[in-house]
This record gives sequence, structure tokens and C-alpha cells, in this order.
Amino acid sequence: MSRRVDAGADCFDPRDSGLVHDPYPVFAELRAAGRPLWSEQLGMWLAARYRDADAVVRHRALGRIHPPRQPEDLWALFNQLERDSVLGCEPPKHTRLRGLLGKAFVRSNIERLRPHIEELCGGLLDGLEERARDGEPFDLIADYAEPLPVMIIAELLGIPDGDRHLLRPWSAAMMKMNEYGRTPAAEAAARAAAAEFDAFVRKLAARRRHAPQDDLITHLVQAEQDGDQLSEDELVATVVVLLNAGHEASVNCLGNGMVVLLNHPDQQRRLADHPVGLAATATEEFLRFDSPLHLFERTAMADVEIGGVVVRAGERIAALLGSANRDGEVFERADEFDIGREPNPHIAFGGGVHFCVGAPLARVEVAIAVRCLIERFPLLRPAGTPVRRPAFVQRGWTRVPVAI
Repeated sequence: MSRRVDAGADCFDPRDSGLVHDPYPVFAELRAAGRPLWSEQLGMWLAARYRDADAVVRHRALGRIHPPRQPEDLWALFNQLERDSVLGCEPPKHTRLRGLLGKAFVRSNIERLRPHIEELCGGLLDGLEERARDGEPFDLIADYAEPLPVMIIAELLGIPDGDRHLLRPWSAAMMKMNEYGRTPAAEAAARAAAAEFDAFVRKLAARRRHAPQDDLITHLVQAEQDGDQLSEDELVATVVVLLNAGHEASVNCLGNGMVVLLNHPDQQRRLADHPVGLAATATEEFLRFDSPLHLFERTAMADVEIGGVVVRAGERIAALLGSANRDGEVFERADEFDIGREPNPHIAFGGGVHFCVGAPLARVEVAIAVRCLIERFPLLRPAGTPVRRPAFVQRGWTRVPVAI
């Protein structure tokens, strides 16, 4: 087995607007090759089939390794935030960080949040209903999908009300560093956001050390496992990644799923008729059918065989999660949207040691948000053309106008 340069991989360019708009025909072409393909353009392997992408996210010889961004003096803080986050490191450090963090996201803790999440949804929908009575459309993203997850993760962490408006702009700027074809202006904005975010979290953590409260930042300040605690750098990096990743997936899952739902009136009627019974399976289908994260990159720490090819030590391989979740070898009627689909073994949250620690929270908040929305507005309809985010990795919408 050896590396083969594949012309078939040339159809995949995450900077191409056509691919961002509709990647699924290209995904089908990549899966048809029957093995991972080498992209000379991107300098990495592409794992498009479910079995291969699943192996990529689970194989212990494939690490979440970020080479330091250069020049080091310009990127020092950003590199530190990546290096010390639970998402950006490998065992044994990852095991220690996840152990200190994981207790806050156990299912029993998340389930206790249900009444409060329903209350937050109700408050947002009350305001939208007032506007809708006058026939005024609203933006499903800016008015519902974005504020809800930010409110939830900010309350969990203990971010003061008056500072919460800062979080989404910081997060959006930093998350653009996961995309391809970044501009110098976007990179400068990411560095500035990281510096402001870092300073903000350090001040807040210092206050919690002197005046503990019932919130996640206090828990992280006090958390201890086998006599070990988070360093200050690790604590800051953990809070930043929770705020970034902790709401980004929920925003895009809810937005992507609702756009698809509104384009499938039969499925919308089905959900409106059985919102309680179908909200959870609809959420899983949202995650599968148009996944919020389409690419998860790994680096080989030793030679490893994936799907019949050898990924050499130091080479990168991308799990194309959006493609894997449309693989007809795993999902019957893979290109059909079915809100009652069971089983639904999608890998939208990754797998292995890097399986998304916030997945239980994302599932609960999206399911509640969908149920509350469709119960309140069963005849919700598009009120204009949605505007796609110009990004491939974090797939979502910037604007989705709707009316009742």
C-alpha cells in the first residue's frame, strides 16, 4: 500500500463557493472511489466514506496536532489557546483535561437544565410572536438560533449579562481560523479576538477564585482530579473553547436543520403533529442530513492504514463528516430527509477520545428549541432567500428570513 496521487480529489476545494453551496455531489464522487484520496492541492488525505471517516476520528495513532502558527511571536497567544485546550491536545494531557471538565457535562447535569432552556426559548419566542402578529418577518438565525445557545453556555459558565454581547463576535472571529482561504484581515481579527477573550476570561477567573459562585468557571477553578488542577493557561483555553465550540455547533445544527425542514413541508407537518415525540429524532436528522461540522483534520503520529491506504507519520487526513453522514452503505435512503429516522448512527460529533464533550448539551438544547419553535409556529414559512455562510468547515447560514 502506498500513497497515490488522485485526480479525483481535485474536485474537492473547500474555498470554492460552489462546494460551499452544495458539497453533496462532490462528496458522492469522493465516496465512489472506495478509499481515501490524496489531495495534492490541500496536502492531505480525504476520508469521505463513513467507515474511513469513522476510523479517522477514532484511531489513536491519528492526533489533533496543530503546528504552531508562524511567525511565533505574532501568534503566541493564539497558539497557546489551541495547545492548552481539550480540543487541541492528545493523551495524556487530553485525558487529564477531559477528566477535569467532563463531570460538568454528564447527562444528569444537562437534564436538570431542561426547564430553564424551555423558559429561555419561550422568552425569545414571545418577542418574535409580537413582531409576527404585525406580519413582520424575523431572522431565524439572529433572532433565535444564535442568541439561545449563547445564553445557555454563558449562564453555565457564569458570564455576566452585560458582557454576553461580546462572546459571539469573539467566537466568530476565532472560528474563522478553522477555514481555508483565510484573508490577512480575518487572521488579524482572530488574533485581536483571542487577546480580548483571553484577558476577559483571566479577569473573570480571578474574581471566581476570590468569590466562588455556582457556575462552571468556579467549577473549573476548583476542579481537581488525582491531586491535579487546571493551570491558569489551561483554564482560560478551556473556557474559550467551550464558549466557541459550545454554541457554534448548536447554532448551525438548528439553522441548517430548520432550513431543510422548511423545504420539506411533509416533514414539517409531521413534526408539527408530533413535536414531543419527534423532536429528539428530528435533531439527530438535522445533525446527519446537513452536518454543522463538515471536516475534522487529524495528523498521523505513526504510519497508519485507513481504508486501504497508508497515511505516513506527519501526513494529515481529513474526516469529511458531512460526506460520511450521507453514505448509502450505512444509511438507507441517505439523501432523503426523515425526521423519524432510526437508527441514526451519524458521526456529526466526531468519535473516539475527541468525541464532542458538549454533545449532550447540544442535543438537549436543539431538541427543545425545535419543539418550542414548531409548537408556537407550526405554519412557519420562508420569507426570503437564506444567506449561506461563506465557509465550508463550519457549515451554516448567516440569515434565514421566516414568517408565520
